[in-house]
Amino acid sequence: MKSAKSSGYCARRKVWAELVAGTLLVLNAGSSSLKFALYGGAGGMPQVGYAGQIEGLHDLPRFVARDPATSVTVEAVLPAANGAGHAQAIDWLLAHLREAGRAFDAVGHRVVHGGMHYADAVRIDADVLAVLDTLVPLAPLHQPHNLAAIREIAALDPTLPQVACFDTAFHRSNADLVQRYALPDALHQQGIRRYGFHGLSYAHIATVLADHDVGAAAGKTIVLHLGNGSSMCALDRGISVTTSMGFSAVDGIPMATRCGSIDPGVILHLLTARGMDVAAVERLIYRESGLLGVSGLSGDMRVLSASGDPRAQLAIELYAYRIVREIGSLTAALGGLDALVFTAGIGENAASVRARILSQLAWLGVRLDDAANDRHGPRITAANSRVAAYVIRTNEELVIAQQAFAVLARTA
Repeated sequence: MKSAKSSGYCARRKVWAELVAGTLLVLNAGSSSLKFALYGGAGGMPQVGYAGQIEGLHDLPRFVARDPATSVTVEAVLPAANGAGHAQAIDWLLAHLREAGRAFDAVGHRVVHGGMHYADAVRIDADVLAVLDTLVPLAPLHQPHNLAAIREIAALDPTLPQVACFDTAFHRSNADLVQRYALPDALHQQGIRRYGFHGLSYAHIATVLADHDVGAAAGKTIVLHLGNGSSMCALDRGISVTTSMGFSAVDGIPMATRCGSIDPGVILHLLTARGMDVAAVERLIYRESGLLGVSGLSGDMRVLSASGDPRAQLAIELYAYRIVREIGSLTAALGGLDALVFTAGIGENAASVRARILSQLAWLGVRLDDAANDRHGPRITAANSRVAAYVIRTNEELVIAQQAFAVLARTA
């Protein structure tokens, strides 16, 4: 799969100026999944074609995809040899697309960290890739997989246009004060600052919120991106004001395996008094904490919700408590609150978790509509609720497609 001639991926060689009617492959590598979608760009708005994901990486990888034109669903369990991680998943996906005769003319990638360098999507070249490599330590669960996908495509066809779309870019609207830690200014200028993540998800919600609530879109909204990775963002008229994540994607509320905010003194204690090295501490806070660490069972909310083990319930309770606390903080930063939006895997599907969170927000005037919540909304609060709450499905792949088509049109 290293030769463009042997792979057949270069069947449609054309300059990008013609690719507004071509096909874009979108790759969204998460910490335990690889989502993909093929988009056509004709007519201005990208239209999704074949799309799906490989989930359960590092465990029991499973492929599911659907062609909306034919309503045909394709499912497969990846062989163990191909299911070890993201690199193998990318190889398997590219082989599947080739065998299915599904060619593409360019690739758009989710890249978690753009650092201080990139406030917008960018065409990838060697210089861009070198900068993104320096940010791997700030997002070790994601950035290596994002960059591996870029390199795999480049090895397949070095001439194929690729675009990086950044999770951090959406939060570059945050004021300098919001981005600062109480550290010496020299460190701030060197890039030790709050970046925020899940920006592609928040960008989609900001775009479609008016379809559900015009007042909320023009007002003050907190979006809860709750999934394997979880964060929250305060929007004022659709613009990011502040967010729960900071310098790295381990900050903020607890996640599946990440601890969220932690006293830096705990890290120092682990390094000095407990004799842990840096690699062990990194493994602890990124891979062994969060829902998994508290429960001792799993980082999967579905498993915990179905469990009668008190440790599972404790993990869920702590997750909800920290979210409620963060809502209070973000409401203060906004100076008020008009709406809440739940999105991503847990946010969209875990009615019991949403209910647990909203039941603790009566002080904000939140009134849950249990029946609406059980059917996943879109509005899940009663008509007399002072703050409205919604469930809105995110679509990071569409945002990547929109940004990538725009970049490639400009750089043709």
